[in-house]
Amino acid sequence: MRALLIASALAAALPVAPAVAADPPLVPIAPEEATAPALLVPLAPDSPWTARFAAAADELLPALRSGEESRWGPLLGGPWLGAPDRARVAALLRDRDGPFGHALSGQAGTRRIILGWQSPATLNAADRAAIAARPEAEAIVCWAAQGAADTGWPRTAREADNAPGRPYACARIAYSVRDGAPRWRAFVEG
Repeated sequence: MRALLIASALAAALPVAPAVAADPPLVPIAPEEATAPALLVPLAPDSPWTARFAAAADELLPALRSGEESRWGPLLGGPWLGAPDRARVAALLRDRDGPFGHALSGQAGTRRIILGWQSPATLNAADRAAIAARPEAEAIVCWAAQGAADTGWPRTAREADNAPGRPYACARIAYSVRDGAPRWRAFVEG
């Protein structure tokens, strides 16, 4: 016992080697200032993208409501949708107490909103026209059960995460028009 105490005391008295610092970065990096998340706003009714996202949402809703992977899988990436993502989406759609279970139950109908990111107030008419003319855009489509307590829609993309307890369910849709061919893909977070 005495030998153990002496060994312990000696170990405590020995100097400890300082931790070796990691190599400094090759290029000095200044810390970035935290910024507030971009706010979501309803797409303008006169935007050329509004009708496109509405049509995509109208196709996506029944596929999600069916719960059948053969229907929603192709809209969420088809062969590029990995097995873990397929399992996660399937679990979200099966959860009757989760956001999709409440929003897509269809018993009293479903409300829908199509949201985009709020543009800075500094954009002029030419800037807005250039954005509308781009060949690709993204939007967040959310659904809520008709008659559900109106607690509001997501204000930021982070709030469109399909977390338990949300009164709405959301999907992000990436849309592009290349060579005259419209294409879109949905992404379900959660």
